[in-house]
Amino acid sequence: MAQYILAIDQGTTGSTISVRDSSGHIKAQVDKDFPQIFPKPGWVEHNPEDIWQTVIYGIKKCLEITKISAGDIAAIGITNQRETVVAWDRTTGIPVGNAIVWQCRRTTDECKKLKPKEKLIRKKTGLVVDPYFSATKMAWIIKNRPEAQSLAKKGLLCFGTIDTFLIWRLTGGSTFKTDHSNASRTMLYNLKTGAFDDELLKIFKLKRNMLAEIEDSNGDFGKTKGLNVLPDGIRISGVLGDQQAALFGQVGFNKGDAKITFGTGSFLLFNTGKNIVISPKGLLSTVAWKLKKQPTVFALEGGAFVCGAAVQWLRDGLELFEKSSDVETLARSVSDTGGVEFVPALSGLGPPYWKPEARGLITGLTRGSTKAHMARATLEAMALQNVDILETMRVDAGIKLSKVRVDGGATENSLLMQLQADYLGLPVELPHNIETTSAGAAFVAGLGVGLWSDIKELEKVNPVTQLFKPEMAAKNRRERIQKWHKAVQLTFK
Repeated sequence: MAQYILAIDQGTTGSTISVRDSSGHIKAQVDKDFPQIFPKPGWVEHNPEDIWQTVIYGIKKCLEITKISAGDIAAIGITNQRETVVAWDRTTGIPVGNAIVWQCRRTTDECKKLKPKEKLIRKKTGLVVDPYFSATKMAWIIKNRPEAQSLAKKGLLCFGTIDTFLIWRLTGGSTFKTDHSNASRTMLYNLKTGAFDDELLKIFKLKRNMLAEIEDSNGDFGKTKGLNVLPDGIRISGVLGDQQAALFGQVGFNKGDAKITFGTGSFLLFNTGKNIVISPKGLLSTVAWKLKKQPTVFALEGGAFVCGAAVQWLRDGLELFEKSSDVETLARSVSDTGGVEFVPALSGLGPPYWKPEARGLITGLTRGSTKAHMARATLEAMALQNVDILETMRVDAGIKLSKVRVDGGATENSLLMQLQADYLGLPVELPHNIETTSAGAAFVAGLGVGLWSDIKELEKVNPVTQLFKPEMAAKNRRERIQKWHKAVQLTFK
């Protein structure tokens, strides 16, 4: 019996392809970047063929490294950058221009015009009206690319997020599907009905036949066909958007489970179970996953725009140290910030404040302040802004939070992890495998083909290997958070 899962983690700057065994262990992993395209200020594009070639390259290299037969692969799982849109010709599979990336702001004016529909859209989709999501990107492509207009009139235009495009290519054009987690990021998906919404399609002047069929996250997404690197007939049995895959890889299966992914920004997902929570503070409501024969699981999503990027700024902008990893040693050389407070609003403030005009702020400087105090203040800020988001999630959802799991590069910084536990007043768990996004893709695909019998079995596959318990007294925690909030308020002026 085939015992390996091929996981495709297609991200914003590159693709990571890995092969995992039935114990969840990585047997091979290959990363391949591709070019970023910036046609105008604020516009971001990818060439879909570049993306496809990185995936094919990664698959080929993984098979060479592991020396396993392609026939030993039980299934393929896909996780992906979510809101990015590709359009292609249904008859040829050839893309109609470049993909418009989730970061692209070209549809800002169109979003402003949708202000009268904002309450309706938010109620149905759980999302804020923003160029980030897919719907206005699709409408822009039809309006501005003549070939897309022509194909749309003939009923031959296909739109897809990256998962759908890869499924189409992997199956030789025989499968046009997406999963619920990705569909919920398009601004066309009704959270209550679990389907694309006719009223929303009308608002964005899109037709249902342009969009993929929505499948369960561990459902049947077709079989490989016509590829040079893989034989025909390997099942694609798992698909999740990247942040949802990270929560799944963190085995955050229970209501109240939460994860923080530390990257350039921080990305937080909070499992709300069967409950759709529309946050008054502007957090996003999204599908976490929908497994076969089980109810849809929902989540609240939020994030801080600047997390690891703050450390990069200390390194490159202020030149306080040579390597990002040096920040921990520097911060540990002092016992506290010496009164220094840093609010890293270098790209404005996101939830729960939503102050795009806010700018970074350093306060409390004295002649005794050193770069060590600045380093420690930065790590504390990274942890404190996550506390603000998680506390908002807890209140909005009305669900108790008992622990938080973490992943991402900054989890190597044990001081930051301890600060996170102290300021949350909760245990912070670091799993055995911090490559949780690709793990989520592998896990959901393995469930799809019965490699693992149920989600309980997966808890043993990615156990906790490091636990950070809060060591700060509750009174001290409250006082520290109050000081942080006073500094945050100063950025609004």
